[in-house]
Amino acid sequence: MSKPHQTFPLQLAVHILIFVLLLRLIAPAPPHALLEAPQTVTTQQPHVCVHTRLMEEVDAWKIQRTLQLVREMGAPTIIEFFPWAYLEPAEDEYHWEATDRIVRHARNQGIRIIARMGLVPGWARPSDGDRQTTLNELPPTSYDDFAQFVVAFATRYADTIHHLIIWNEPNLSFEWGFRPVDPAEYVRMLGMVYAAVKVVAPDVQVLAAPLAPTLEPPGSAAGLDDLFYLEAMYEAGVTNVSDGIAMHTYGFTSAPDEAPAPDRLNYRRAELHRAIMQRYGDNSPVYITETGWNDHPRWTKAVTPARRIAYTLEGLAFAEDRWAWAEVICLWVMRFPAPTGSYPDDFTLVTPEFQPKPIYYAVQSYARGGSQGGVLWLPPPG
Repeated sequence: MSKPHQTFPLQLAVHILIFVLLLRLIAPAPPHALLEAPQTVTTQQPHVCVHTRLMEEVDAWKIQRTLQLVREMGAPTIIEFFPWAYLEPAEDEYHWEATDRIVRHARNQGIRIIARMGLVPGWARPSDGDRQTTLNELPPTSYDDFAQFVVAFATRYADTIHHLIIWNEPNLSFEWGFRPVDPAEYVRMLGMVYAAVKVVAPDVQVLAAPLAPTLEPPGSAAGLDDLFYLEAMYEAGVTNVSDGIAMHTYGFTSAPDEAPAPDRLNYRRAELHRAIMQRYGDNSPVYITETGWNDHPRWTKAVTPARRIAYTLEGLAFAEDRWAWAEVICLWVMRFPAPTGSYPDDFTLVTPEFQPKPIYYAVQSYARGGSQGGVLWLPPPG
């Protein structure tokens, strides 16, 4: 016969289990993400765009709410990253569910997607014994595999997604698999993807990767100055294997009208990229897929929240007036699914809890024409 003190732990465990089950029964169900009537984006500034992070969301309602906020802000275009490693985790085994959901909700909100392609699945990375490989390492033997993935993506979404960015910041060693960066090799890979896509989806625009703004000199282990890298891409023939160029241009601590210079990282560095393009006779469109300012209180590359708002609005207006060659100006970043706990959180326009920040309302006022006579409307506190 069991003693009372021996049965107590079992009884307690049973009671806890019952309590947990009851909590689950009475807990509210997660919000549904039923499609609305088809929406359209109201905007007076169609070049306004924002980068999203929707592939990291688990719940459909969070995707829908994010896109609703994008539409309500007046941005008709988003940039979204669709990782190859997520969508083809095993060779010829495609998982389109997450991508289908994003495309469905974006179409419902009247929002255009520009898709970025990259991130290498394990089966396509090099197998060099015990050497550790990274998610950004794409060996030449897998270029054709990557091209076939992009073809599958382009074919599936040809009626919705018309712009594909191939890779991201290949002038950084980290983004090139911690290998020495190689502009000619990047162009060779891009050429294989471009040729394959044009066979099945000739109207899809294939964009060369945006470069990271950096002053790294030749021979640096970290990467290569974006101006040097872009020049080398043109020497390697990028004009023949792309329909346009994606760019990243951040303001850091500088005002948006600060003059560009090869030894300065500022917003107008994009003009130096454009000058290289034109020197090689390339007048194709530019897609600025990441830009903006940060207002973290302790990051050395940040500005105050008030200055961030002013610089962002001035930068958008500057591009509207002076950069006719830029199809979109995409702010980094709309929202993160969860806090990063560091300075990247202060690039966002909306918190993980879906609370718009003052800069969201400022961009909304600009995009939808809410600013009258130079006075910026902001919502009342609370």
